Amino acid sequence: MEKGKSREVTVSALQFACTDDVSTNVATAERLVRAAHSKGANIILIQELFEGYYFCQAQSEEHFQRSKPYKDHPTIMRMQKLAKELGVVIPVSFFEEANNAHYNTIAIIDADGTDLGIYRKSHIPDGPGYQEKFYFNPGDTGFKVFQTKFAKIGVGKHLTSFHSPTSVQLKEVGLHLYVLLPAICWDQWFPEAARAMALQGAEILFYPTAIGSEPQDDGLDSRDHWKRVMQGHAGANLVPLVASNRIGKELIQTEHGKSEITFYGNSFIAGPTGEIVEAADDKDEAVLVAKFDLDKIKTKRHSWGVFRDRRPDLYKVLLTLDGSNPSL
Repeated sequence: MEKGKSREVTVSALQFACTDDVSTNVATAERLVRAAHSKGANIILIQELFEGYYFCQAQSEEHFQRSKPYKDHPTIMRMQKLAKELGVVIPVSFFEEANNAHYNTIAIIDADGTDLGIYRKSHIPDGPGYQEKFYFNPGDTGFKVFQTKFAKIGVGKHLTSFHSPTSVQLKEVGLHLYVLLPAICWDQWFPEAARAMALQGAEILFYPTAIGSEPQDDGLDSRDHWKRVMQGHAGANLVPLVASNRIGKELIQTEHGKSEITFYGNSFIAGPTGEIVEAADDKDEAVLVAKFDLDKIKTKRHSWGVFRDRRPDLYKVLLTLDGSNPSL
């Protein structure tokens, strides 16, 4: 990169209410991706499992029919075409069927439409209204960092993503590389995950989400807690963070009757000190956009010293569940 030039990236978080019709939801996502692109966005985050209702309110075998194999997945293929058309990066959340296993998965689509690979959700919740363990195996990919580009493809040098076998040819003109990390919903509550991804070089953290009211407790509202935890991840690792959540009321028939969740939106973009720079409300469709100078943030991250002064030799207790007998 030429001296004096900044490495800026514009990120976006989308927010909308889902129907239980795949084609309608994918069309809404595409409309909002186009809106984000019109605002200058380079990387655009769509909410978790946006193809339909959040079905994990119920334990019902019929909902396994919503899953599809990763290969030739129709929504991923459509988003590949859209990403290539607009020249944007799109993480795509979907319910993955992998032989007899099932995962809550996100595919990373680069700005030329290349599929850079997938991340499978690591932490699987199991509580009233959020019974994901019935459907999803724990992810087996580990926390992954994807190296994306913001350049035209053409004849030239080859670039291989960190965790993808895919190579793409890039022109040497106008080449910018952005390292991003996706994690999914319940993953966002674990600081270990955010730190693991930052250690691998993640420059931006992305969290697609489906979270709202608690069916068992009308008085429990986690939205502020939810935001503060992720703001902490951004501030502790000195990286921007993008969170996308759905809105609307969804009613699902369960084995015990009807269950209802009102999703509280509040999608947001945080800066590298945890400050919220853009935020949505709990009712309205939204396209949030914010620009960051990644080189400036990198300098600040390095000078702050939190990665310089880490003591991994003292953290072996983190490899235990109960804090006792850490491995030597």
